[in-house]
Amino acid sequence: MKVYKNIYERIISLENLFSAWDAFKSDKRNRIDVQEFEWRLEENIFALHRDLRTKQYKHGAYSGFWIKDPKPRHIHKATVRDRILHHAIFTMLNPIFEPTFIAKSFSCRIGKGTHKGIKALANIIRKISGNGHKKSFALKCDVRKFFDTIDHGVLLRILGKRIKDTDTVWLLSEIVESFTTKYSNFFERKGVPIGNLTSQLFANVYMNEFDQFMKHELKVKNYLRYTDDFVVVSDNRNYLEGLIPLISKFLKENLTLNLHPNKVTIRKFHQGIDFLGYIVLPHYQQLRTKTKKRILKKLFWRIREHKQGIISYEAVEQSLQSYLGVLSHANTYAFTNDLKNQYWFWLHE
Repeated sequence: MKVYKNIYERIISLENLFSAWDAFKSDKRNRIDVQEFEWRLEENIFALHRDLRTKQYKHGAYSGFWIKDPKPRHIHKATVRDRILHHAIFTMLNPIFEPTFIAKSFSCRIGKGTHKGIKALANIIRKISGNGHKKSFALKCDVRKFFDTIDHGVLLRILGKRIKDTDTVWLLSEIVESFTTKYSNFFERKGVPIGNLTSQLFANVYMNEFDQFMKHELKVKNYLRYTDDFVVVSDNRNYLEGLIPLISKFLKENLTLNLHPNKVTIRKFHQGIDFLGYIVLPHYQQLRTKTKKRILKKLFWRIREHKQGIISYEAVEQSLQSYLGVLSHANTYAFTNDLKNQYWFWLHE
């Protein structure tokens, strides 16, 4: 296993911090806290660099808010100063860990994503089922309260397998320990905030341990994962049933995670496999009804914001094109036309 030393200076370099600022600010220029930071940009970046160099840096507090996507999620937002550092850390660490991830891990990775995950699942199932002519089954699971129950000690131990730089380990500990959830106790601190860029990397690093277990110890061939949602495909239902206790045991004993008791299912391919907002069927994909309703609701509110002068027409049009892109990956001809009609009606009523 390749290990990495002496990377702290690259993380905290002024060049990396200013590059991190450029990446961070790209779609946030109109936000008040970003404008305030930019008003004294050089002074703020140099101060951050000085605090990191002298080890005086302390991660700030978070502000919380709720979103519905589609279920309620509690997002925790760090200060601009801290988020710039998150970008700087991600820039240096992601290339270290990215090559260790399996090909069928699709969350928050360049060249991957939701649509690639759906396409991969459809291809696997069609292969196993002989294009729908043979019986095939999909075991689908997800982890209960995944981000809330990531164990800090376990995460730092995993990161420490490759990061042997004492200063970088100190900084990672500062980031990880900056946040806890109600699942923590006196002996175990748990939770990473959904709002941090570093949390996306930490989640993949954490669940990569499970990916390696599935691929190399259990030797599961037809497996793919997106964050904490994962699917195994087989033509043998008994085989899939036998995996469940092995999966549960590994997650609990090695990652202090638990499968969601209501979200462990085995379905026949012709029944449709519900994954990442789509229903994968033998010869096409459908969009989940909940996903359709969410798209309509979000587009309605975007148009309402435009009429109130909060966002531009171009921003509304971008939202529409984004949703049409989502629909293009499924059999949604009728719904696509309905969405376009509703868009025109809401915009001109």
